[in-house]
Amino acid sequence: MKLFVLILNRTEKLDDLMMTFVKEGICGATILESTGMARELYHSKHDEEEVNFLGSIRRYLNGDENKKSKTILTVIRDDQEDTIVRITEEIVGDFSEPDTGIMFSLPLDFVRGKGLEK
Repeated sequence: MKLFVLILNRTEKLDDLMMTFVKEGICGATILESTGMARELYHSKHDEEEVNFLGSIRRYLNGDENKKSKTILTVIRDDQEDTIVRITEEIVGDFSEPDTGIMFSLPLDFVRGKGLEK
């Protein structure tokens, strides 16, 4: 089993993504509202030394400094990893593009819960 983690910046894709997960037998995701480091730093208090760094963050944000991300956590079987990556890329787009998101999986040593007894 694995934990699939998706930090989704293109939150307008969330409903389509979740519906497609269900159609492909991937169920039980937890969705959290999240904020990236760049956006958080943009809103924090800072001294003059940080102004140059924050200027580059400001360019990255492109005027959308209040936008939130969604962090999706779901436990998947090892054999579902290729499927969930394919679906995510098809719906969300190219993850090498800016402001798309990041996804990764982690191996799980222990899992217990309804629907996970395999």
